Amino acid sequence: MNVLLVGAGGREHALAWKLAQSEGLDTLYAAPGNPGIARHATIAELNVADHRAVIDFIRRQQIGLVVIGPEAPLVDGLADNIRTIGVPVFGPGRAAAQLEGSKGFTKDLCARVGIPTARYFRVTSRDGALACLDDFVADGECRCVIKADGLAAGKGVVVAMSRAEAEAAIAALFADGPAEAVIEEFLEGEEASLFVLSDGTATASFGSAQDHKRVGDGDTGPNTGGMGAYSPAAVLTPELEERALGEIVRPTIDALAAAGTPYVGVLYAGLMLTADGPKLIEYNVRFGDPECQVLMARFDGDLLHTLRAVAEGRLADLPAPAFTPDIALTVVMAAEGYPGTPRTGGTIGGIDAAEATGAIVFQAGTRAQDDAIVAAGGRVLAVTATGASVAEAQAAAYRAVDALDFPTGFCRRDIGWRAIA
Repeated sequence: MNVLLVGAGGREHALAWKLAQSEGLDTLYAAPGNPGIARHATIAELNVADHRAVIDFIRRQQIGLVVIGPEAPLVDGLADNIRTIGVPVFGPGRAAAQLEGSKGFTKDLCARVGIPTARYFRVTSRDGALACLDDFVADGECRCVIKADGLAAGKGVVVAMSRAEAEAAIAALFADGPAEAVIEEFLEGEEASLFVLSDGTATASFGSAQDHKRVGDGDTGPNTGGMGAYSPAAVLTPELEERALGEIVRPTIDALAAAGTPYVGVLYAGLMLTADGPKLIEYNVRFGDPECQVLMARFDGDLLHTLRAVAEGRLADLPAPAFTPDIALTVVMAAEGYPGTPRTGGTIGGIDAAEATGAIVFQAGTRAQDDAIVAAGGRVLAVTATGASVAEAQAAAYRAVDALDFPTGFCRRDIGWRAIA
């Protein structure tokens, strides 16, 4: 079978790496891809925002399955348009992708169905947002979370621990005119990410992970798209996972199916494990990045066979996805300046030396320049390793990081610190 993989980041490199191992694969194409993905796939010169061009390519190359990695094409309805020509797609349609495309849509669905989540208000003006803050005062202090409503690449969230911080975040959000946002209560607990496959009806758990969103060691500094992750998340015990599936994920899948907008793909549930049980922080409608890298490092099955079954509505016919007992941990190397304005163009060397340690270096924001690989984005590499414990996986990942030659890059040196502590 010929497969088209849409995307250009570290997530898509991990998917390409795993898809290339599938027995049923003939040719894997990737658009737009990156130099790392090109090691496993044929790069297609396609503008994925041009749906007509994508469909023409699918027909011309006799593509049997399309795997859409990033959220933006899903929210833009690419999966819907491909399905009109009868080609299976791993990824939800535009309506179901609103779970990530609109924070307000998701919160309203939670309220309608009774899914446990933080108390919230939807706001469309600065004055309206400021008026909500009194509802989030506890013990004399205002604490809340302010989320831009649309896609924000994991960075459109401010956790305000005082009224001054909340007012500053609101001012920034509405500085350029009208906007939409969700303001919700601050939840106490540990965060964990749960991944679930859905073919619109059946569901199957696909592992867990813990991400590190802050740019600096010790979870300091601004939010990023993710500076590292490990899998599985030990804090998400089997009992808590089953509660999350029963109280949060399955009711969501059922509600979308009842609305005539079935969810097909992977649903990423960001959870807060509170004293009252798991609560939904937010949904993503794709594999996380860098969570995908650690999931693929542990997945012990045929990825093409699995994703095709999801896309064709046959998930219930498969055994439960299997994973190795190892811990996988990934360290993101970012370009100087990230998450602000990254310094691009820096040369990256030592990838072969890093992989000689046994790790995998997934490329994200890279491009080829002459005979070199250079930085072309904020998050540039995801150095991924496995071990029998988080400490072993961490040590293996940092051995590979230290083998790289990337002078204009940086990383956190404490990925996995909570689990190790």
